[in-house]
Amino acid sequence: MKNQDPSQEHLQSIINLYNAGKLQQALSEATQMIERFPNSFILYNISGASNAALKRFDAAIESYKQALRIKPDYAEVHNNMGTALSDKGDFEGAIESYKHALKIKPDYLGAYYNMGSVMKDKGDFEGAIESYKQALRIKPDYASAYNNMGNALSSKGDLAEAIESYKQAIRIKPDFAGAYNNMANAMKNKGDLVEAIESCKQALKIKPDYADAYYNMANAMKDKGDLAEAIESYKQALKIKPNYASAYYNMGNALNEKGSPEAAIDSYKQAIKIQPNYADAYSNMGIALTDKGDVEAAIDSYKQALKIKPNFADAYYNFSLLYLLLGDLDKGFKYYEWRLKMIKERPVTPARTNLIWDGEQSLNGKHFVVYEEQGLGDIIQFCRYLPVLEQKGANVTFKVKSNLHALLRTLDSKTSLNTSLPEENKIDFESPLMSLPYLLKTSWKLIPITSPYLYADQSKVATWGEKLSKDSFKVGICWQGGTTKIDVGRSFSLSLFEGISKIPNVQLISLHKGEGEGQTTNIGFDLTTLGSGFDAGQDAFLDTAGVMMNCDLIITSDTSVAHLAGALGRPTWVALQYVPASFWMLERPDSLWYPTMTLFRQKSRGDWVGVFDTIEQNLISLLEQKKDSNMNNSQILIS
Repeated sequence: MKNQDPSQEHLQSIINLYNAGKLQQALSEATQMIERFPNSFILYNISGASNAALKRFDAAIESYKQALRIKPDYAEVHNNMGTALSDKGDFEGAIESYKHALKIKPDYLGAYYNMGSVMKDKGDFEGAIESYKQALRIKPDYASAYNNMGNALSSKGDLAEAIESYKQAIRIKPDFAGAYNNMANAMKNKGDLVEAIESCKQALKIKPDYADAYYNMANAMKDKGDLAEAIESYKQALKIKPNYASAYYNMGNALNEKGSPEAAIDSYKQAIKIQPNYADAYSNMGIALTDKGDVEAAIDSYKQALKIKPNFADAYYNFSLLYLLLGDLDKGFKYYEWRLKMIKERPVTPARTNLIWDGEQSLNGKHFVVYEEQGLGDIIQFCRYLPVLEQKGANVTFKVKSNLHALLRTLDSKTSLNTSLPEENKIDFESPLMSLPYLLKTSWKLIPITSPYLYADQSKVATWGEKLSKDSFKVGICWQGGTTKIDVGRSFSLSLFEGISKIPNVQLISLHKGEGEGQTTNIGFDLTTLGSGFDAGQDAFLDTAGVMMNCDLIITSDTSVAHLAGALGRPTWVALQYVPASFWMLERPDSLWYPTMTLFRQKSRGDWVGVFDTIEQNLISLLEQKKDSNMNNSQILIS
């Protein structure tokens, strides 16, 4: 009987070629041998493996099929074919092949491990985890299985379990740099940024040229706010891996956040050069171009992002902010609706589809529920739309945090205030607050402008009126919002008010609460602070509103304090960064939203000193005008 396989020596020689990476030679010799031994399933397996390594997946799969026609119970070939199908993108076919292998060989470690990897890539994280667990039952010290199970757990959102799985991998294999790196990602996503950075450092001790570890460490540093360190870490990753598009992209994000839009733009361009269809890079480059003041280039960048990715919610959202900044309210509010489809940023309570108002249906007698979104300033600015819905005949309920109820009850409106959404069967329509300008077709001429539209509690006004000086020109001030990325750019130092404090008869009164309040200690000028009881109750802004009504002027950064002052109709001066939040628009000295407001803008990036020099000169002029006006109005009696 003729041998169906070549000699062991011949087989081993071909296998040696394969193992040495001489794939084409191995394939050629296997193909020649198949002509002599057409029933050799081993040769077909070698042929399949060689084709797969050469990324000729269809040819590999066909070779594996030939092997299985000869030997259907060849578990290793079923496993190999699964890998080829996976590499081709046929995840379902791959899983079926692995299952065939496991039917033949129930303790096939490699098949369980490979099937876990395919299930993870397919998005079946539960299936992947179970497959890795099966692999670990067979081989309890399988570090790679623990590492990959950690990846599946992390993708599933079970970050604490993922971290434990990575730790187990490291206990088995202490020099497992990949597990340290993956654990760092899970720690970062969990918010444990210091631990994430330390885990990356451990990975780099083991593997100093580990570009991904430098990259992940940079991401954690960026999230921690250590922008200079993050940028250096991105640069290290790029030294090792010059074509690392994601590193250029994220370095661009860090540079722009650091206030270096020109360098950020260069970094985004590098990312795009490497990866021409990098929609996220085009979108974020649009932000940097806007921050630089290059509006036309920003528009082109957003358009390019949308050409690559037509339903890119983030790009549309960024585009909307640019249009609002330019004063194109029609396009701005239209594109602003894309925020509702964004996944990572600005989560909004989802409207129940059957309750969405399209802006056209009659509201007469209908129960309309509006729900809050974003910050306190946004709520104060856009609550003005609630009476507009009432004017259209709606009975309005506003779902909003309870600490704003007392202030919002002063709105000239019958709106009911609640802290939860009513059941579907009790309402007709619903909308997030920030969608109302779009739904109500807001243009420049259709902004609801009533000044004031919120009111202070008169007892608070009287109480603070008794406590504050009667004779001075009282200026309420605020210099900082929160500590978010957005707030940091809008804030400035309390020390900038020193020049204003020296103007005769001016009394500075702190309206500040929270972050930045510590600046009031050990300052070199007079500042009236209002004590620990100031706005200390459950209700927000009641004392602030009372004090504002006793002030002659409010000077503030872009915070909720600015919006409150504008809503109360108080004379308000707002100090704005070079490219401000979109609703302040560009260049205008006034606000379309608040008739009593004047805007003072940076003429160059970061130049708060210039802003305050202008404010100081304007205040001196204002006081001189008031003095002249008082003199002209006084009567001189001649006997």
